[in-house]
Amino acid sequence: MKVAITGATGMIGSALSKSLQADGHEVIAISRHAGEGVAQWNLEKGTLEVDKLAGCKAIVNLAGSSIAQRWTREVKQEIVDSRVKGTQLIAEAAAKLDPRPTVLVSASAIGIYGANPGQPVDESTSAGKGFLADVCVQWEAATAPAEAAGIRVVHPRIGVVLSPDGGALAKMLTPFRAGLGGPIGNGKQMVSWISLDDLVRALRFLIEHDSLSGPVNLTAPGPVSNADFAKALAKTLDKPCALPAPAFALKLAMGEMVDETVLADQTVLPKRLEEAGFSFAHTDITEALKHSLG
Repeated sequence: MKVAITGATGMIGSALSKSLQADGHEVIAISRHAGEGVAQWNLEKGTLEVDKLAGCKAIVNLAGSSIAQRWTREVKQEIVDSRVKGTQLIAEAAAKLDPRPTVLVSASAIGIYGANPGQPVDESTSAGKGFLADVCVQWEAATAPAEAAGIRVVHPRIGVVLSPDGGALAKMLTPFRAGLGGPIGNGKQMVSWISLDDLVRALRFLIEHDSLSGPVNLTAPGPVSNADFAKALAKTLDKPCALPAPAFALKLAMGEMVDETVLADQTVLPKRLEEAGFSFAHTDITEALKHSLG
């Protein structure tokens, strides 16, 4: 099977690429940089080497600039453009291929639900409010050309990914390893997480299972409070967990991004994934952290 991947050198994309290649599949990276086994694209010019995608059974779209930075007006525009323009370009290219890919797995995020204190959500829940929710709505809508061409489109709404190589966990490791870690704010906000291994397996599940289309939450079935997450991480590293990070200090440093990410209360459940028969390898946060950190 030939699979094209945007964001193939990122934390998720590189892990997915290695998994596919280990099973003998051909992976084409869609990248700004030219090279062997690469389809070059340029979002500013709206160009893509479509001929390099010929014969692809699946396209996995993971590209997007980092959310974890202070949201200036310029940064917000880059967050939107990197997702929406890239997805539109991929969807339009997929629609033009002959034969067309069987499936477009185009990433989204649980940020689409906004904050839902004390309220579990699944794929039937409507989009919430806030910048991230608006971004995700536009991100998912940008796949319309592929869907109109009859390609099965899946939107994996990805939660907090456990990996020491990137994302929220990587940023937490330095203070926790120094014994300076603790919950963020009051620690009551729920964290909807997934191990990187389960995420890769779930993405491959979406590629392979024709019954799934539309939004699918990629989160473990055991969301935990931020306080319990911090305790589990400290225990894994054999460090104390006694220094909470004040919410006001984080807001001063990073602005509104904090409210919609680390302080957002989100209990997101993987209803459709489990109903389709996917089995998680990691459902306990302590065990998942131990596995992720080796």
